[in-house]
Amino acid sequence: MDTTPPGPDTARRDAAEALEASFLAEMLKATGLGEQKNNFSGSTGESQFASFHREAVAREIVNKGGIGLADMIEAAMKETAHDSA
Repeated sequence: MDTTPPGPDTARRDAAEALEASFLAEMLKATGLGEQKNNFSGSTGESQFASFHREAVAREIVNKGGIGLADMIEAAMKETAHDSA
């Protein structure tokens, strides 16, 4: 097991991917993914579980290559880091 702390490039990429996943989860929420509006709908807890499902789907989308947002965020963070150095 590697116990070496992640370098700035790894941490930057992780942060960019987390932001992309968060964005995608919000977009999936706007589509209504995981929400049920029928006679068999559950309680208020159902909406919480739906959010877990959306977050998992969003993370999987990012793990499969995403929509390119993480690449743009990472590039912007690198540019900002170079400007402040």
